[in-house]
Amino acid sequence: MKSISIAVVLLSIGLAGCASGAAEERAAAAAPAATAAASAPAPPEVEAAANLMLTEGPTVDQDGAVYFTTSGILGSRLLKWTDGPRIGTEPGLVGFPGKVEVFRDYGAGALVFDKDFKLLAAERGPKGDRPGITRTDVKTGQVEWLADKYQGKRFHNPNDLTVDGKGRIYFTDRPGAKSAPDQVGLNAVYRVDPDGTVAQILKEPEIERPNGIMVSPDDKTLYMIEAHVKAGGAKLIRAYDLHDDGSVTNMRVHYTFGPGRSGDGMTVDSQGNLYVAAGLNIPRGSDETLDNHTGIYVISPAGKLLRMIPIPEDVVTNVAFGGPDLKTLYVTSGKTLFRTRVEIPGTRR
Repeated sequence: MKSISIAVVLLSIGLAGCASGAAEERAAAAAPAATAAASAPAPPEVEAAANLMLTEGPTVDQDGAVYFTTSGILGSRLLKWTDGPRIGTEPGLVGFPGKVEVFRDYGAGALVFDKDFKLLAAERGPKGDRPGITRTDVKTGQVEWLADKYQGKRFHNPNDLTVDGKGRIYFTDRPGAKSAPDQVGLNAVYRVDPDGTVAQILKEPEIERPNGIMVSPDDKTLYMIEAHVKAGGAKLIRAYDLHDDGSVTNMRVHYTFGPGRSGDGMTVDSQGNLYVAAGLNIPRGSDETLDNHTGIYVISPAGKLLRMIPIPEDVVTNVAFGGPDLKTLYVTSGKTLFRTRVEIPGTRR
């Protein structure tokens, strides 16, 4: 595998124990600057003019390596980050930890490891012309196609995926601006059973623009993010009762993001709290507002916002648990792979 350079940043949140004297000194030093800022004119609005690369889809193997993807005008690849020492690039400057290698020369929309640590991917294949779900043996590189059609029709852009305790795969699929006659032609959610059966469990008009998807640790609830970027479009998380046969009923709105940017990808901890990548810090040319700042929104099983972990870079896309205790949270956002520690152990979903 080829080594490349990409930013990996360790976020530190919830730090305690700072001396009160030091805090007072900082406050005193900041007072003149605050006075000057109050009299200064409002800063101009800044917007993104170009996006060269976007990281997506983190998932962590049994050895702690993080697999994630990049896309953009610089190309699409599937990368592998392995933790390691920080190597400075010049005196006084500490580099990023570990190393990043190219696992394969084409990317995917989302990734998750199954119970056997085979890599599941929502992707379009090496030529970009075969949208579907694959399973890869990361030791040999052998790729197996699990689903690329529904009732003889091709999928569009499989966006996100997750698994349940029975080994079933759930994924979202969204058409682009135009659909070909041999494609399904609908925004929909699908289930792939271990025997290869593909079932469509949700479709428009009951849903609008499906994005992230997740199953609760007890396999009783399916969560699905609606991420419609247009004004008035659904920007929320839907929750459904998930039955033993893999069907869903009893839709209810679990959490609402609009009019700010909705969620993208998400994961779930061992207590059933969702960790949702959502929000914007700067405009991106859509109808989405800046009401929700960029971060990871931690939402309880009751639909209550417990906390928000700020992420300093747009656009935040997805999140996954890793580490020996599953208390390390990895976040893909913009061109960067971030990580931070949390209190509650996660799951590998």
